[in-house]
Amino acid sequence: MNFLKTIGQGIAGVMLEKPKYKLAEEKAEGYEERHYEAARWVSTNVQSMSRESAGSTGFRRLFKYITGENKPGIKVDMTAPVATRIVPGAGPNCESSFTVSFYIPPKHQDSPPEPTGEGVFIEEFSEMTVYVSSFGGFASEEQWIDEARILSEKLKDKSIHQEFYFTAGYDSPFKLFNRCNEVWFVKK
Repeated sequence: MNFLKTIGQGIAGVMLEKPKYKLAEEKAEGYEERHYEAARWVSTNVQSMSRESAGSTGFRRLFKYITGENKPGIKVDMTAPVATRIVPGAGPNCESSFTVSFYIPPKHQDSPPEPTGEGVFIEEFSEMTVYVSSFGGFASEEQWIDEARILSEKLKDKSIHQEFYFTAGYDSPFKLFNRCNEVWFVKK
């Protein structure tokens, strides 16, 4: 039933719970500066040549968690975004490291259900400042990379973590219009 609820949320455009943040006072050209509160996320690590493949594998593992593959076997509401931390491989033909994560809803933040699926774990995202670029549509592998490159160029005078970045997808694959995708760089 949770699967049908998730599909319904995507089709109907129902708002999902999201991590809390505040926008910086100062406006930037072409990106936002957000200050996120510390929060718990459920995550899984995947080694892959592509974000799309890693995202599918990670999403399936985490979807099992929210549909009851946890102690005590309860359903956990779907949230947004699906965040993916990417540590690029050493070269063009090397696997990258991907950590796919779902935000834990507020009602479970203090005591998230313990994952029972292999490779699934709860992690704490510390309070952080993130530079964010948003774009629409169904993003391709190349578009994610291009958007990250463009944002990193805009941030060349900022102190950011360059060893990794995040992608964030907010919509179900069933949502056809007004889609929201983001690339995040974390401030040092």
